[in-house]
Order: sequence, then C-alpha cells, then structure tokens
Amino acid sequence: MPALRRPDVGMPVAAKADLNLDAYFPYLINRVGVALATTFGKDPLGRHRLNIGMWRALAALSRNGGQRLVDLAGLTSIDVSTLARMVTRLMRAGLVMRTRSKTSEREVVVMLTPKGRRQLDRLIPVARQFEAALTDGIAPADLAIVNRVLHRMHANMMQSPPPQRRIASNGRRRLRRK
Repeated sequence: MPALRRPDVGMPVAAKADLNLDAYFPYLINRVGVALATTFGKDPLGRHRLNIGMWRALAALSRNGGQRLVDLAGLTSIDVSTLARMVTRLMRAGLVMRTRSKTSEREVVVMLTPKGRRQLDRLIPVARQFEAALTDGIAPADLAIVNRVLHRMHANMMQSPPPQRRIASNGRRRLRRK
C-alpha cells in the first residue's frame, strides 16, 4: 500500500484504522439510548424525581412482581450495589418496599407499594408515547427484526467476554478473548 501524504506538507503519514460511527452498531445503539434516556428522563421522569434506572426497576417489578435484589439486577441490567442504593431511594419515596423472602430469612424481596403502582399507571402511557415516537415510520415487521436482533446482541455480550487488545511478542496488537 502506498504511503499516505499529509496534504499540507507532503510528508508520509502512517495508515490509520478507520471507523465510520454511522455504521458502527455500538455507537448507533448508544446514540438512540442516550437520546431516549435524555428526553424521557428529563421531563416525565424528572418531574417525579426518578431517573432511567429507577424507571427500569419499577417497570420490572410491575411486570414480574416482587424480586430478590440479585434477580431485579438481572432484569434491569443494573449492578447490584447500584441497584441497592437505588432501591433505598425508591423506598424513601414510598414507591417500593422490602420484605423478607418466604423461602429464606436471609433474602429480601423488593416489591411495588400502592403508591409505586399508581406512579407507574401514570408513567407507562407516557413511556408508550415515547416508544411510538421512537418507532414512527418503521414497519412492524422491521421492528420485530430489530427486537430479535437486539436481544441476540445482548445475549452475545452476556455469553462471552468482549475481545481485548493484547500486545503480541512481535510488538503488534492482536485481539484475544478471555
């Protein structure tokens, strides 16, 4: 491959790896997520002193009933220690409560309170409006494919660690899996 030249001085430039963000799935997924989290988190949730993580926890409890913290963490993709602090804030707001598990005295189950249920009854229709705006103009068949693909991507990331760069003995970088 011929050496690239800087146009301003005509000197050779080393070829660089190139990445088009507009075609890079991690960027595109994050871009949509950030836009949605910013708009949904700012007004509808912010008005109720909630953030996106709290919303996910409340929505998961609404759909799945009372959950152990570790199970709720799995349902929401929130780290257990972060979720524990979040649940404490939700408890102070009266939206959730902790109770001892019926199967083990050592386990605690988090569940919605009636106030939390009422809050969700107001927020879920708003969330559905945001989803409608997000998916406007996209055919249902295409949305089904996107849904399936996103679930598969998530499963791929959960099954094996992401590749990491490693310096080979010859000084070149190469990808490896843990």
